[in-house]
Amino acid sequence: MDRTTPSNAAHSGASHRFRAELRAWRTRQGLTQRALAERVRFSRETVAAVESGRRFGSHEFAVRCDEVLETGGCLAALWPQVAAEQLAADGRRGPRFLGAPSDPPVPPARRDARDPGAVVAAIDELRELIGQVLSAPPESGERPAGRGAGRS
Repeated sequence: MDRTTPSNAAHSGASHRFRAELRAWRTRQGLTQRALAERVRFSRETVAAVESGRRFGSHEFAVRCDEVLETGGCLAALWPQVAAEQLAADGRRGPRFLGAPSDPPVPPARRDARDPGAVVAAIDELRELIGQVLSAPPESGERPAGRGAGRS
C-alpha cells in the first residue's frame, strides 16, 4: 500500500476531503470498515488507516471504493490531488524504476515528473504490472521466485 503520512499531511485539503467522503459514503451504505474492506479486497486495517489519515490510499483503492459504494466516481476524481499531496509528503520526485544497475530503465515515453497526473499514471501502470506478475500462474515445471527456486 502507500506510505504513512507525516503529521502535517494528515490535515491537508484533498486528503482530508477524500477521507471524509470515504467515511460518509461507507456509513451512508451502512457498511463497517471490515465489510467495505472485504468488498474492495483490501484489509480492514487499510480502510481504517486511510479513513483516519494514517495512510494514503491508492488510485486502485479509490476506484474500487467508488464501485462498491456507488459514488459515481467521487473518490477517483479526488485522487490526482491526493496523489500530489502524497508525493509532496513522501518527498518523492517521480516513479522509481527497479532493475540491474548496468541496465538503466528506458521509460516508454518521457513524462514530466512535476505533473501529478503523469506521476499518478506511472504509479498506476507500475501497480498494474506488479499485480499481473503476482497473479500470473507459474508456468508448468517452474517454481515461483523466492519460494524454493533452485532447491532440489
